[in-house]
Amino acid sequence: MDRIFSGFLLSLLLLLQSYEVYGAPQQPRGTLCRTKPTDLVFVIDSSRSVRPHEFEKVKVFMSRVIEGLDVGPNSTRVGVINYASAVKNEFSLKTYQTKAGLLQAVQRIEPLSTGTMTGLAIQFAINRAFSDSEGARVRSPNINKVAIVVTDGRPQDSVQDVPARAKAAGVEIFAIGVGRVDMNILRRIASEPLDDHVDYVESYSVIEKLTHKFQEAFCVVSDLCATGDHDCEQICTSIPGSYKCSCKEGFTLNSDGKTCSACNGGPGSALDLVFLIDGSKSVRPENFELVKKFINQIVESLEVSDKQAQVGLVQYSSSVRQEFPLGQYKNKKDIKAAVKKMTYMEKGTMTGQALKYLIDSSFSVINGARPGVPKVGIVFTDGRSQDYITDAAKKAKDLGFRMFAVGVGNAVEDELREIASEPVAEHYFYTADFRTISKIGKKLQMKICIEEDPCECKSIVKFQTKVEDLVKSLQRKLEAVAKRIEALENKII
Repeated sequence: MDRIFSGFLLSLLLLLQSYEVYGAPQQPRGTLCRTKPTDLVFVIDSSRSVRPHEFEKVKVFMSRVIEGLDVGPNSTRVGVINYASAVKNEFSLKTYQTKAGLLQAVQRIEPLSTGTMTGLAIQFAINRAFSDSEGARVRSPNINKVAIVVTDGRPQDSVQDVPARAKAAGVEIFAIGVGRVDMNILRRIASEPLDDHVDYVESYSVIEKLTHKFQEAFCVVSDLCATGDHDCEQICTSIPGSYKCSCKEGFTLNSDGKTCSACNGGPGSALDLVFLIDGSKSVRPENFELVKKFINQIVESLEVSDKQAQVGLVQYSSSVRQEFPLGQYKNKKDIKAAVKKMTYMEKGTMTGQALKYLIDSSFSVINGARPGVPKVGIVFTDGRSQDYITDAAKKAKDLGFRMFAVGVGNAVEDELREIASEPVAEHYFYTADFRTISKIGKKLQMKICIEEDPCECKSIVKFQTKVEDLVKSLQRKLEAVAKRIEALENKII
């Protein structure tokens, strides 16, 4: 009997492990993507404007990209060109055939510390580095030929014909600019479409944050669900070359085919939402316009009214300015119009002071907040705070405010995590480039709703009922087996 009962418990345990919270079988883990065979050449500026410690950051960036590649003679080959007033071929595509060898070679590279002959370096890459004699493979649709150019200054020579020569040679050029680089020069260097091939970072200290972009650029996706390259809010199921989304029990798939709604919950529920927007001088006017589009992207997903969502907007720099309080505008159209009219403050970055204003004023009844309605704050910043944020960030969360932190460019990730509510991974977002904040907007649209799920109890009760029925069925079978054993024992006696 003890053996049978132990077997029963083991069977029940295995059965329970085969279910998730909502009774659905666990999804099998997919196969992570591999990188497409690529001839990759880094073209790295080490002119005198690049300080030694900054050049070390470039080497870290190269190493991180290499770590994400499938390196080998039949997969990805890597070369590095170092340039200043002259061009130095550090190593060619045929020199190293292992990842370890490449990483060691990158660490040995030293800056040249003279002028900036960017045109000459790219011409060398196209004519020499991608030649058969240097280890490049025959031009083929199955092999990418990519140059990643990193520069922080204006070239001392011409780059006028670079895109045409690169295109003729089948070479795709990504241009990364740092600091005071001339953006027009980057656009002249890069391949089309420019939005995908031009990147800018404020300083070398954040260049390694572009690593993920290039790992994705070289990736051949075999399972979009496994790699996370999908927009499904809850369940992702891979199909050949694509995926489809579905929802857990108690939720329904929305018309966008990606997000899920819990019965009558979701974006239509009552909500007080305040945006806290960084208007410091480092944002720049053109990027501030992108931030305004980001705000309106989220507003568009809400049902705005006295009984549903209310939106407030605060801009901060060296001081804090309330653009409009909660409830001032009663519909999306008026809110979006007010956001578009917002002017850029262009001073410092007092994030702590802004958080304190959010706590003391934005969510107060006098400024339109409604008692008992969930409070959500979205903090957007592009740099390190010039004041202390810890106490205000903690108090906001202690008061029950749900805080999202969005960082761009030079934003400090430790500060973003400190602002974000638990679980931090679901409330904190970062991108190196302002042009990609719309992707963060899409993710936030899915998350900004009340957390209470009117269907959750029904789902749990339904699951518990299933388990209880199953246990009763197993108990009946167990009793039948016990009677059989007893009958056999009686016959033997």
